[in-house]
Amino acid sequence: MTIEAIAAATLAAAEALPAMAPAPQPADGFGGWFAAELQSVNAGLVKADHEVQQLALGEASNLHAVMIHLEEAKLSFQLLAQVRNHALEAYQEVMRMQV
Repeated sequence: MTIEAIAAATLAAAEALPAMAPAPQPADGFGGWFAAELQSVNAGLVKADHEVQQLALGEASNLHAVMIHLEEAKLSFQLLAQVRNHALEAYQEVMRMQV
C-alpha cells in the first residue's frame, strides 16, 4: 500500500466521521483542555441528576436510559478524578526534584 493510498483512506475516514466539537487550540494547553472537560463532566452530572429527579416524580418514560446516563456521568467523573490525581502526582514529583 502506498503512502498516497493511506492518505486517501485516512481522508475518506475522517470525512465519514460525524462532526465533533472543536478541540481546544494548542495555546489553551492542558489547562484549557481540562477546563473544557470539567465543564463537560459537570453538564453530564447535571443532566443525570435532572433525569433521576424526573424518574422520582414518575415523569421519566425510560428507566434504562436514565440508568445508562447515570452510569456515564459516574464513569466520566471517575475518569476526570483520575486525570486530576495523576496530574497532581506528576506536579508533586517535579517539585521533589533536586536542581
